[in-house]
This record gives sequence, C-alpha cells and structure tokens, in this order.
Amino acid sequence: MSITLPGPTLGVVGGGQLGRMLAEAAAPLGVDLVVLDPTPDCPAAPVAADQIVGDFDDADAIDELAARVDALTFEIELADPDVLAAASEEHGVPVHPDPATLETIQDKLVQKEALADAGIPIPEFVAVATAEGLERVVEEFGGVMLKAREGGYDGRGNVPVETPDEAVDALDAVGGAAMAEEFLDFEREIAVMGLKGADGETRTYPVTETVHREEILRESVSPARADDAVVAEAESIAHDVLEVLDGRGVFGIELFETRDGGVLVNEIAPRPHNSGHWTIEGARTSQFENHVRAVLGWPLGPTDLVAPAVTANLLGDVEETRPATLRNVETILDAPDADLHWYGKDDVYPLRKMGHLTVTERGVDSPNDGEADRDALVSQARELRNGLTFREE
Repeated sequence: MSITLPGPTLGVVGGGQLGRMLAEAAAPLGVDLVVLDPTPDCPAAPVAADQIVGDFDDADAIDELAARVDALTFEIELADPDVLAAASEEHGVPVHPDPATLETIQDKLVQKEALADAGIPIPEFVAVATAEGLERVVEEFGGVMLKAREGGYDGRGNVPVETPDEAVDALDAVGGAAMAEEFLDFEREIAVMGLKGADGETRTYPVTETVHREEILRESVSPARADDAVVAEAESIAHDVLEVLDGRGVFGIELFETRDGGVLVNEIAPRPHNSGHWTIEGARTSQFENHVRAVLGWPLGPTDLVAPAVTANLLGDVEETRPATLRNVETILDAPDADLHWYGKDDVYPLRKMGHLTVTERGVDSPNDGEADRDALVSQARELRNGLTFREE
C-alpha cells in the first residue's frame, strides 16, 4: 500500500465524545472526518471537517455521508447495519467494523449466543419473555441481572432481580425483550481494547481494570492490578473474541475476573470504548488513532504501554439539567502529570459523562510492576476529579 497526504476522508455515524476524539486523532494523520449526528453542533463538530445533521438510522443522511467519504465507521451502536451496508454498496466505500458484526452486538442475547457458540467463556444466560419465566430463572440462579436485549448504556437497561416478586417491575423497567444473566461474585471488572487490521492482523492493548459504581465506569487503571495468570487469560480470550468478529477497527471487550481467577466475557462494543481512553496518554498509539488506521486499512500503530495510567470520568454532579460550566479547572492544569479531556457537551445532567482526566506515572523502568504506585495514581485521579464541579459555588 502506498499512502499519500492529504489523506482520505472518513465518515463516522455518531458525533459524540468518541467522534470528537476520533477527529482529534485523525487530524495529525491528514485524515478529515465528516460526522453524522442528530444534534446540531454535536460534540465532534468543532474538530471534524463537517457534520451532517440526521438520525443514526436515517437512510438518506447515511447515503449522503457515504457519497462524501472514502470509508465509513460508527461510534455508536444505534447505527443501522442494513442502512450502512446498503450505502456502502451503493457508493463503493468500505464500512468497518462489518455491519453484520454490529447487528450481532446490538442484540445482547444474539451476542452472547455467538460467543457461546465459539466457546468463549461467558456467564450463564437465558432469554426472558414473561414475568413467569423470569420468576423461574431467578429461583434457579438465585438472582439475576436482567438486561434489555437492545439499547442501554451506563447501567440503563440493566436491572438486578434478587427475588421472584421483583419480576414484573423489572420487566417493565427494561421495557421489552430481555436476557437474564447469573449474578457473579467477581473479584474485579477488567477490559481489553482489541484491534483488528488489514489481512486479519490482531493486537491488544494492555489489560485494564475498570472501576464501576451504579454500573457507570468511574475509573480505569492500566495496567490492571491483577495476577499475571489473569492478565494472560484475558489477553488470550480477547484474541479469541476478535476471531469471532468481522471487520476492522477497535473493539472494547469487557470482562469479569472471578474469585477463583477465571475470566468471563461480559459485553463487547464494536468501537473505541471508555475503558480505553487512557491510551491517549498511556499507550504508544491511542485507541482512536488505531481505529482510524484500521478502518482505512493502514498499518496499525504499536499498542505498548508507555506509562501506567489512571483515567477518571467527569460526571454530572447536578440534580437537574442545566447549561454546562465546569469549575476549578485550574487544579487539573496545575497538576504536572494530569491531562484533561472536555467533551464539548452543552448541557449537564446527573451522572452524564462530560469529560475525563488521566493521570500518568512517568519514568517507570518496569510499568507492569508497582501495584502500590497504581493505588497512588487512583487516589490522585479521584482527588483531582472530586475537586471539579458543575454546581454553582
């Protein structure tokens, strides 16, 4: 392949914070982004070359996008795989990851079935259609996590069900077809950002520990504070998962480390993922740059860790929706090893992801050692994050 600059134009369905960071990563490569998003002046708009205003499944808007670009991708699972495939064929532009992969992942039950068929270790699961069926499953499993089969993020669409008499309300809460998973007594949640390039080449970023509260990611710790055997198993499983998925790009693979040192796959995102934001400062090539490279069929960048890193999400700490003004930002700018990423969202509401900060440890001889140092990084990241607020003081 001979690559020249200026480079191609990449079309992205979705213009949220992931689209914004894709555009930031693409620009130094000479790649322009055109994003499609229903929100005028979406977060990606200030850094992308252009925005098409349209719904994620708007066939006309996606057709317009495909006509203007050299390749297509998406940063949100609400994209319509059939529409993407049709636009790709009509305009002769590739779309990655493969729309068939997106279709599989959009339905959590279908996703779990595909993983099970491939022999990937996963929690026990079962489809649920009625309250009576859910009651039986709860009794059999001793409690379950009920998940909406489609949609849902940051804990939305997930309802813990501990007793049979909670079944009716739980099904009402998820509002449609559902899947029940066994409750796991896990040691920690971990994630691997997997990468597929041209000719089936696969790479993984170092295993990351993800810290959730109220089912929302609060911090990520890289490398994970896990035993070497667990790390090796997570990396092996991630490569197996990548073999199941078609198309190029970055895949966020979320996993559980069980109490006995086992590793089970939780969910997969066919795109850059919050669990991999640390790669901007902590890896040789960020997940966003590598997604752009992979989708375009360019050589992949190294995924090596360059510094232990902890990312802390900046969430809305207000009680109701209001215009977003983040206060005390100077505390981050004064910290020598902290980097701030603002997502450009106009409004803040409770627990909305508005940005993140990453704290890195520089000059470490052996970045896989020093769990106590990572503990200190976590404390530092939390302290810096907790000093920021959207509330009026």
